[in-house]
Amino acid sequence: MAQQTADEDLDIAAEPEAPPRSRKLLFIIVGIVVLLLVTGGVLYFTGIVDKFIGHKEHKEEVTEKQAPPAVFFDLPDLLVNLNTTGRKASFLKLSVSLELDRADDLARLQAVLPRIVDNFQVYLRELRVEDLRGSSGIYRLREELLARVNAAAAPVKIHDILFKEMLVQ
Repeated sequence: MAQQTADEDLDIAAEPEAPPRSRKLLFIIVGIVVLLLVTGGVLYFTGIVDKFIGHKEHKEEVTEKQAPPAVFFDLPDLLVNLNTTGRKASFLKLSVSLELDRADDLARLQAVLPRIVDNFQVYLRELRVEDLRGSSGIYRLREELLARVNAAAAPVKIHDILFKEMLVQ
């Protein structure tokens, strides 16, 4: 029996040594895999991988072909008196540019220019000084003018109105 207990002691002593080695090996393998994944993620998100694959150059070529340069049309300066309740008159001087997609639309827009100016004049004369205060007032003015110019130049699509000068006196 003494021999049997000595063999059992050796077996018991040998068992605890095996798991730490396999655990160390498992931690090393998991650490290497995590390191590779993190390195791959960093390379992907910084765009270094795209340089080797060539995706970045192809995307730039496609976007250049799809996005033609914008065309701008300057409207003549508008000077209107604002709606006031007192005796003191208030005036608004406004210079705007219209952003179009195509240069072909410039001739059509030039043909309906009197209608656009008339729509703007009628709307601007009803504004009060309080309507133009702050960025929210300017945003509302831009949206309203954009809706009116798109209605006046029906087949032509105007994407944006850009304020060059706006003076309230």
